[in-house]
Amino acid sequence: MATTRIMPLHVGKGRTESRAISDIIDYVANPKKTDNGRLITGYGCDSRTADAEFLLAKRQYIAATGRVRGADDVIAYHVRQSFRPGEITPEEANRLGVEFAKRFTKGNHAFVVCTHIDKSHIHNHIIWSSVSLEYDRKFRNFWGSTKAVRQLSDTICVENGLSIVENPNPHGKSYNKWLGDQAKPSHRELLRVTIDNALSQSPANFEELLKLLKESDCEVSKRGKSYRLKLPGWEKAARMDSLGEGYGLEDLQAVLSGKKAHIPRKKTVTQAEPPKVNLLVDIQAKLQAGKGAGYARWAKVFNLKQMAQTMNYLSEHNLLEYAVLEEKAAAATAHHNELSAQIKAAEKRMAEIAVLRTHIVNYAKTREVYVAYRKAGYSKKFREEHEEEILLHQAAKNAFDEMGVKKLPKVKELQTEYAKLLEEKKKTYAEYRRSREEMRELLTAKANVDRVLKMEIEQDVEKEKDHGQR
Repeated sequence: MATTRIMPLHVGKGRTESRAISDIIDYVANPKKTDNGRLITGYGCDSRTADAEFLLAKRQYIAATGRVRGADDVIAYHVRQSFRPGEITPEEANRLGVEFAKRFTKGNHAFVVCTHIDKSHIHNHIIWSSVSLEYDRKFRNFWGSTKAVRQLSDTICVENGLSIVENPNPHGKSYNKWLGDQAKPSHRELLRVTIDNALSQSPANFEELLKLLKESDCEVSKRGKSYRLKLPGWEKAARMDSLGEGYGLEDLQAVLSGKKAHIPRKKTVTQAEPPKVNLLVDIQAKLQAGKGAGYARWAKVFNLKQMAQTMNYLSEHNLLEYAVLEEKAAAATAHHNELSAQIKAAEKRMAEIAVLRTHIVNYAKTREVYVAYRKAGYSKKFREEHEEEILLHQAAKNAFDEMGVKKLPKVKELQTEYAKLLEEKKKTYAEYRRSREEMRELLTAKANVDRVLKMEIEQDVEKEKDHGQR
């Protein structure tokens, strides 16, 4: 499940355009948040010099078109994309961020995707240049762009088996609002639950309802005609009429007088389809960890249901012989790992091509400036006037040295290779997703069978001990 938000990046008050873009890129590319930079991907630019490249692209756009916007000009656009905790790996999140940026910009704009893992929820920061790679047009924010961003992100999530927000708030929704039961509930949510519990006790009138709320440690006060409620641990009280439909004074009085029925407020969240087979619960381990008898009773019922699902799965797939199940699980794991290695190899080469192409283009664009800089005797004044071009040129030369590139390949050849790798990767990834689900189901079924066999062996050993003692 992912939430999204699009933000244009303008020149701020008291900041130069260079500072405006470098500040945000420095933040999103923070090594502490991106696993030392491992979760950063650049397209059409080098993430290390993206700020300089975006500014240079803007200047080339102005030179090519003669269009000057003014102080409110947008340098880049920023999208934040958050995922449900535990639903996605950092690498997968970064890949989906790159896929989103390419599809939303149609591959016509340079961008950087930085995946942050410093919070409980993995989230992407996606920043793309407002100027196209050809410097002939700019990305214009349009009416309904927030909805378009969300729809594309939802589409990609559904394609990759992730859950989405079913009924998003058109005015935006905070992370905790759509996170569901895993999120820490807000004060108003807790107050609504407290009122629901009080109404379930069938109070005779409003005064009795307030009494039940006070007995639930809810602080009740009145200011004018407005009632205010506050639960322990919260600093500020909330007005009763701010709790939403069904919880205002008139609504509650109508419920208590029998004029209408009270319908507790519920969240509507679409979650990813659960796996067909779940792992059995280790009841003894849970009891030793402090779980009580109630949990043990629930776990026994849960395990019975899961074993029934496991047997159905094994019967449907003709895996009732343990040797066949073991062989099938091993083959599925090997196939999945092979596809994973192919995808990683393709992604590695595609990343190399993207970086190399960017540096070749930057090298060609800044070569004349650097030659002039060298002829000027590496003048400090000349460097200050052309610092961005010189930095890009030097970064390109350093990159060529790091890659061991002696002869620069043609950009067209790199683009052809990149397109071929991308097409192969798409085909492989479709098979990869299918194999991943198959592997998970087989390994889960095998783990359940192994646990049952282990329990049977342990029971036989206990019986032999009891027999020996007799």
